[in-house]
Amino acid sequence: MSTPDRMSTPFGEFEFFDGVPKPESVQSIFDGLDLVRGITAFLDTVPGASLVAMRRGLRTAGVDSPDKIGFTDPRCTSTPIFLTPNTETTYGITFLDLKTWGPTVVEVPPQSLCVVDDFWFRYVADMGIAGPDRGAGGKFLFLPPGYDGERPDGYYTYDCPTFTNFVVIRALGGVPAIKESRIYRLDDAAAAPENTFVNVGDQAFNTVHSNDFSFFEEIAELVAEEPIGALDPERAGTLASLGIAHGTPFEPDEHRRGILDDAARIGAAMARATLYAARDPQSFRWEGSSWKNGFVGGSYEFLNDGARNLDARTLFHYAATVITPAMAHAQVGAGSAYMYTAEDSEGALLDGGATYSLTIPANPPAKNFWSIDIYDTQTRSLLQSAEYPAVSSLSGDLQLEADGSCVLWFAPTAPEGKESNWIPTLPGKSWWPLLRLYGPLEPWFDLSWQLPEFVRAPR
Repeated sequence: MSTPDRMSTPFGEFEFFDGVPKPESVQSIFDGLDLVRGITAFLDTVPGASLVAMRRGLRTAGVDSPDKIGFTDPRCTSTPIFLTPNTETTYGITFLDLKTWGPTVVEVPPQSLCVVDDFWFRYVADMGIAGPDRGAGGKFLFLPPGYDGERPDGYYTYDCPTFTNFVVIRALGGVPAIKESRIYRLDDAAAAPENTFVNVGDQAFNTVHSNDFSFFEEIAELVAEEPIGALDPERAGTLASLGIAHGTPFEPDEHRRGILDDAARIGAAMARATLYAARDPQSFRWEGSSWKNGFVGGSYEFLNDGARNLDARTLFHYAATVITPAMAHAQVGAGSAYMYTAEDSEGALLDGGATYSLTIPANPPAKNFWSIDIYDTQTRSLLQSAEYPAVSSLSGDLQLEADGSCVLWFAPTAPEGKESNWIPTLPGKSWWPLLRLYGPLEPWFDLSWQLPEFVRAPR
């Protein structure tokens, strides 16, 4: 028979009469369906919730309008809660509001790396070195959904699927270059007003999405603001089955709230397992190594032979912000490459109370420089053990070994004589490192340069 009269499931005992659910089992079956769909919704809509939280956090920091651009002067510290920012780059960030402003112009500085993503965290445009202006600087025009008005010459023009869009500006010239950026309404192009720049680098605010029932309220906020059709039908259908639909208030009763709270917490646990203990062989940088790739599969859309790699999408967006083809397809000598781990050479989780060493072999394959930042495993933000919990090859006092390698130390206190090569950790907390190579060279791509594991010092 296809359906037995009694089934023991993770959702309870289900009873049937000749395949028909008995009345006393119906509620449990639907509760199970809501839980499954809630978990699926969490894993599949992390990108959108991440940007809702990012916008909320920036608003509390004073970046509450497209003409206000947040920036990190001179670079991001461990005070604000951001998903895996680096401590080497000056950022500029804001959100476009095409519903309020209509067509909006963004002018980027020369020699910059800038990206626009829509509110579901899908790629819209590169501006700067990876964009059509090829780093010369240019004017970019972003049009709202359904726009059928004027499309003037002189702009790189993009149709956006959402009204809200995330703008990230990275300029090689640092803060002065960031402040050359301009954002204004197309209607004001003849006499555009000045922009306001807000230093957010050391402000205390949170841009990370929720991991409980509030997650679904974040998603409901996004769905309510954006037009029908802004999200693909499958994900929109999953959300609609939970009561999250455009034009419909999200008002679950207490029973469903409880189920969705469970769903978010279970989904967060699954996202964390996918990030820190990946099971996809493609995740691992080298066979037998714990070092993992942040972009699995090399597609900014997470596509592989026509199928969406759902775990790769969840992994990336649970840990990071900004999506662009330039990140997924680094080229020799250009762009940046990333890898991370969460364990030592014995497979144990990294312990903030212990002492570890990591050897960076000689001739690291970075045309420009390399850096390691360490992050809090709970928030995926910079570990709040120091203002800049990082070390880079640009550090002027970095000690090298006779063979050109570099031994780094990670511990609550620096081993004697190793202060310049030390990143402080916090007892009682775990942590995880992210290695960045700026301008990766051929040994990165052919895998001939390999990073060893973290080695824990004897207790």
